[in-house]
Amino acid sequence: MATDRVSAFDHILSPEVPGKGAILSSLTRWWCDQLADMPNHLMPESPPEEVADRGMVVEPLDMFPVECVVRGYLAGSGWKEYQATSSVCGIALPPGLSEGDELPDPLFTPATKAAVGDHDENISFDQMVELIGEDDAAALRDLSLSIYSRARDLAHSRGVILADTKLEFGRHRTTGAITLGDEVLTSDSSRYWDGELYSAGGINRLDSFDKQLIRNWLQQNWDQTGSPPELPADLVTHTMERYRELFQRLTGKTF
Repeated sequence: MATDRVSAFDHILSPEVPGKGAILSSLTRWWCDQLADMPNHLMPESPPEEVADRGMVVEPLDMFPVECVVRGYLAGSGWKEYQATSSVCGIALPPGLSEGDELPDPLFTPATKAAVGDHDENISFDQMVELIGEDDAAALRDLSLSIYSRARDLAHSRGVILADTKLEFGRHRTTGAITLGDEVLTSDSSRYWDGELYSAGGINRLDSFDKQLIRNWLQQNWDQTGSPPELPADLVTHTMERYRELFQRLTGKTF
């Protein structure tokens, strides 16, 4: 089940974003339909009625202990690293790039899945090989880049830029197949921008449909020491409005 809770910078925030769990579950189901040729953890059974809007019946997987991050644009922690080192996760990039620029090619930048209370840590592909083996690491990399490229192109056709995303995979316990799990291409696991605003440039070109709205507010109103402040009501409302707008743009349906 997806909840209405929201987290940022490794903290659970207050208040919740009403309806968030339902819209993320709906978006995961929709993306899995678009990627139907990729094995995923969804089962055809409906969840119990009391959680039908935010629940999914899924098969258990033996999850790989890595997060598969694909970056198509220079943003977030990648932008910060580029400013300091002209690279992202140790991958050298051309000089002179600006925040939000499209990268020459999408980058696969895996991370460890941290225990509760710890921070995820970016790792190199070689470190990923050490964790899960060369064959599985190569398969996850290729699958992640393929899924990102397909999703990016579909989103672009609907006026939305998919800047980056995080995917997770596991091994099916019966078939042994590498299988897509967890949430898929949602507003909490991905960075989405308005295509028209991005093309126009200016200060609003990275206006987001995702959790970056909340991260931005926290960065302006909290020094990341102690407990985070309570989110203002207008930010909670605006965040959900943007989640709904993204859902409608991608799927053509009103949430």
